[in-house]
Amino acid sequence: MRIVFFGSSLVSAYWNGAATYYRGILRALHARGHRIKFYEPDAWERQSHRDIADPPYAESLVYQATDADAVLATVELAAKEADLLVKTSGVGVFDPLLEEAVLAFRPRHARVAFWDVDAAATLERIQQDPHDPFRPLIPRYDIIFTYGGGDAVIDAYLALGARRCVPIYNALDPATHYPVQPDAKFAADLCFVGNRLPDREARVFEFFFKPARLNPALCFILGGNGWGNICAEQRNINYLGHVYTRDHNVLNASALAVLNVCRESMARCGFSPPTRVFEVAGAGGCLITDSWRGIEHFLEPGRECLVASDGAELSEQLRRLTGTEAKAIGQAALRRVLAEHTYSKRAAQVEEALDNLGSWENLRSSF
Repeated sequence: MRIVFFGSSLVSAYWNGAATYYRGILRALHARGHRIKFYEPDAWERQSHRDIADPPYAESLVYQATDADAVLATVELAAKEADLLVKTSGVGVFDPLLEEAVLAFRPRHARVAFWDVDAAATLERIQQDPHDPFRPLIPRYDIIFTYGGGDAVIDAYLALGARRCVPIYNALDPATHYPVQPDAKFAADLCFVGNRLPDREARVFEFFFKPARLNPALCFILGGNGWGNICAEQRNINYLGHVYTRDHNVLNASALAVLNVCRESMARCGFSPPTRVFEVAGAGGCLITDSWRGIEHFLEPGRECLVASDGAELSEQLRRLTGTEAKAIGQAALRRVLAEHTYSKRAAQVEEALDNLGSWENLRSSF
């Protein structure tokens, strides 16, 4: 099948937390025989902060996104060769235009999907604005895929008229995230990597900056954009700035524990494990995550990860955690994700969902 994506970026994770998710899903779909083109705008300095070269599993196409007519022409041309045409959430430039354009230019034989990589935030936005331009488009898509969200997200999309909503959760790409030897320069008691975003900031203060303040004798590492002015105030925090994908494994392997902090909307919704959860597990790292509904469906608290309800509890966990315990938790998590949570399994779920739309067999005969 020929799949055409319009997304934020496949080749750059700069201000683009979905990059790892896209790469894992598309690599796995390509391995199952699908041909993929990924269109991304030249925006947000992403092309000057590329993590990877053009990948072998998808053709990466960068388009100029300064003129609406040019964007429409790009969509019209791209759609002609698609069996499945996908618009993801959060492209970052001309999103409302793209959401309507993929429907307008769809070939007669093709399916059109909206792939929501931040469903909780999208639904919250729509529910607060009855005139949101995406609202009337939802019933026109053949299927809504989401980054996660469980029954709450499914029910909300169906209530808005979606024909079908299927969560495709984050997972592990063993070719990208795997155990490596630790590096002393990244040694720390706790490491966290995440960009500074409005609905994540307060939770990072609670789960990262508060434990750092309560434990001045411990060492903390912080990666991600936007935190520099705050880190200058705490001497036990080593601030790295933007962390490229190539450095994730060694960071996850070098710290005693690695922190996951969900965005506020995702924590409320639950069942939306960020990529960080599987990246850490894939490297055999010891994950400490903030509490969110559904974590036990992915990793077993106390055995395959640690869960903290607030910064004080996390501080206590850090003070008690030994290297031996951290290694045992990391190894248990690695076994679990390799067995149950790989992108190859997620790609099979994508095919199953499309199969249930009714004409998937006809599309399969085209490749």
